[in-house]
Amino acid sequence: MTHTLPTLYIPHGGGPCFFMDWTMGPANTWDKMAAWLKQLLATLPVRPQALLVISAHWETAQPRLTGHAQPPLIYDYYGFPEHTYQLTYPAPGHPALAKEVHKLLTEAGIPADIDPERGLDHGVFVPFKLIDPEAQIPVIQLSLQAGLDPAQHLAIGRALAPLREQGVLIVGSGMSFHNMRAFGRQAQAPSRIFDDWLTATVTAPEAERTQSLINWSTAPQGRFAHPREEHLLPLMVVAGAAGSDPGSKIFEDEVMDSIVSAFQFGAA
Repeated sequence: MTHTLPTLYIPHGGGPCFFMDWTMGPANTWDKMAAWLKQLLATLPVRPQALLVISAHWETAQPRLTGHAQPPLIYDYYGFPEHTYQLTYPAPGHPALAKEVHKLLTEAGIPADIDPERGLDHGVFVPFKLIDPEAQIPVIQLSLQAGLDPAQHLAIGRALAPLREQGVLIVGSGMSFHNMRAFGRQAQAPSRIFDDWLTATVTAPEAERTQSLINWSTAPQGRFAHPREEHLLPLMVVAGAAGSDPGSKIFEDEVMDSIVSAFQFGAA
């Protein structure tokens, strides 16, 4: 029996937060999120044959894919304990899948490139060290497109939709609230307002969902939640890949007084 995998938008935390003693707030700040990430694979209808991850931490002039057979790690966080720069995640790459994704994008009229050298940034390896700790599932990463146009990222997602029938789990890795200057009590009310809007948008029918996502910056507290939208744009890709499949909230946490959520499109 062939299963159509859902698409996911997940929070990836703050830097290497799951693998250190957290000192910028309560020690258990990230425990709930870590526990949820650890059980995520078990919620899927089948184990994915490969992962395609869109991280908030890679932007290029046009979409680029990692084509490395054994991608290295990019420790693109700063000021954290030394041991967090020794973390490993030896998941294999998938050059053949990178070529397939490249073909889907170019056939949809979206120019794309494959980068044979680039590794995985922390938006990929940090959460996936919890999701797939044995690092057995092959993974490739897809960049965001410079300009951060939500409609373009929805179109990129639509081009990727056939992968869901081929055992590929499409995951957007970001944070549904990402105002680095506003974590704390000042974030409580506005982050809830934006999260309520985002939840209503994700769970709306496709046409309404698409239009609302394109116009996300006019949402209540939209620009407070995302002064710059790179951590929200992975959601656009997975929403585009979902087609008419319904969306749902599958996780919510309060981190440093802000609401952070995860969403799924399609049935598990």
